[in-house]
This record gives sequence, C-alpha cells and structure tokens, in this order.
Amino acid sequence: MVLIHSNGEVKCKLLLTFYATILLMTNSKLLEQFRSFYFRNYPNDMETQISYFSIFGGLGWDIDTSKPILELIQELIVENFELLNTKIEEFTLSEPAHKRLLQALAVGDRRIFSAFKRAGLNNGNGGAALSFLQEAGLIQMEYSREEHPREKNPNAKLKRRDARHRISHKVLFTHPFIRFWFYFIAPQMRNIKEGNFESLIKKLQEQLNSYTSLVFEELSEVLLNYNLRETQIISSGSYWDANIEIDILTITENDKVYVGECKWKNHKINKKELHKLHEKCEKLEIKPDQIIFFSKRGFSKELQQMQGAKLALYSCEEFNMLVKSSSKEQLIENFIN
Repeated sequence: MVLIHSNGEVKCKLLLTFYATILLMTNSKLLEQFRSFYFRNYPNDMETQISYFSIFGGLGWDIDTSKPILELIQELIVENFELLNTKIEEFTLSEPAHKRLLQALAVGDRRIFSAFKRAGLNNGNGGAALSFLQEAGLIQMEYSREEHPREKNPNAKLKRRDARHRISHKVLFTHPFIRFWFYFIAPQMRNIKEGNFESLIKKLQEQLNSYTSLVFEELSEVLLNYNLRETQIISSGSYWDANIEIDILTITENDKVYVGECKWKNHKINKKELHKLHEKCEKLEIKPDQIIFFSKRGFSKELQQMQGAKLALYSCEEFNMLVKSSSKEQLIENFIN
C-alpha cells in the first residue's frame, strides 16, 4: 500500500497529489452531469435521481422520471438504437478493438490488464486502444495506490507470486450512459437488431441494481469530497490490491483518513458491515478518523445509535447537497449533437 507508516502516523507519497487532482477533475465532470440531470428532469427524490442518472446521465435528454426505468429504456434507447449506435460508432471510429475494450471495462472489474484479456487484446494494441479512448474523452484512469511488495522490502527475496505481481490501474467511464451502453446494449446488439428483446430485459431485471452500484460509489465519493471542500484532499478514490478492496479511501492534508463503504441494495446496512470494514482497515494497517456508510435503503437502528464523530451515515436524500448550490442554467449539451 502507498501509505507510509511512521510512529503511528499516516503519510502519503507526493505522487498521490497528482493522482488526486486527476480524479477530482473526473468527479467534477460527474457532478456537472448529475446537477444537469437534476435541473433538466426534477425527479421526485434522490433515489430516483441516482437510479435514472446511472443510465441516462450524460445524454442531455429530457427524461420523464415518473415512468418506469424499463419503459424508458425501451422508449429512449431501444427505439433510438440506430441513432445512438451511429453516435457510438463515431466516438469509437468503428474500431472493433475500441468497442471490445469498452465492453470489457464495462462488464468486468475495470482493471486494465484483466480488461485487455477479456477483450482479446495484448499490451500493445490494448494500450493503443486505451490511449485513444482516453483522448476521445470516453474514459478516465483511476490510478492504483497499492504498494508493490518490492517497494515494501527492497532487499528481501520475494515469493514468486509477489515478485510477479503486477499493479493494475482501473478505468472510469466519463458518462454513465456510455457505460450503460457497453454493459447492457452492446452485448445484446444482434438480438436488438433482430427485434428480440427478451434477453436484454432479463439481464436488466437481474443486473440493473448491481450495475448502479458503481455510479452510486462514484457519487458517494463526490459527496464526501464536497463535505471536505474546506480542506485540501491529498488522495481520494477507491483502494484495491491483491487481497482487499475499499470503496472510498480519502486522505486530507492534515493526515485525516476517511474510509467509506457504499451499498446500493434493497436492505439496510447493519453493524456487521461496520465490523467487516474495521477488519479491512486493520489488514491495511490504517486507523480511519471517520468511517462513512452510504446506503440506498438506510441503516439499522443499532448502527444509527452509533453515529457520531467516528461514524457518519448517508442515505440517498443526503445527495440533495450536491444540487443545492447549483442552478438550472448548468445544463450539459445534447449527447447526439
């Protein structure tokens, strides 16, 4: 891990400031899209806002959020399939490698090397495709903060597994709709063209909730950083290594450590999740100044009673804070133009 421990204090490498700047720029774009979606469509509540934004975010279209999601997907995406597909082809230059990589990134774990493998690409043509998609503004890098075993013990003889371990960065999509397209629509391209929508509908019913989880996680980090806007953020984003993943790990200039977990599920978060997160922190040898839970369905009474300086709980309605300081003039352009 790239946190250096000295006398019990947590310090960060200066390189993390660069990574944090890039990620905060990405978060800023997501926030612009989130605000634009809100003022264009005025959903009834934040759960609806997040659910519909995870699909149509970045399109710049008017969305009737009183209609069921599946109905809107049929009406706005499936029935406009040719129009949207033409736009996607323009963005990707109709290059198969570009589209295969986007699909691999959308449905996989977002790690670059595993996406290359899933897309049938090597480091050469995969790297070229990755660079193009970045320059086209379709994706953004999320840099790993893992410390390689060699950096931890420069003079030690490493086990083969540790010596051969490759740190893999991840990728974020710059527009929720682009990820939605390559997660659900692109894999069903042939069926859609043939007018067969059964498998698409089945996949939507089974996986839409888990699909939305990543967008919720990204927005949760935006909300946390918004609440920390009075202090300089040195490092922020998800954390992953060979053994552990944490949804949000944010470090500020005064060495404050914030650890967050996001649950887009149809049940409340309970104390068991707090124990799991504490175990992850112990394995990483970090002592968070505050743990933050973000939940679609709220929290158990026991967890609510524990809320305080060391534990913060955010439900969907807390995301109202992200749109209060903006205005309806901040609307993004139509995706098709």
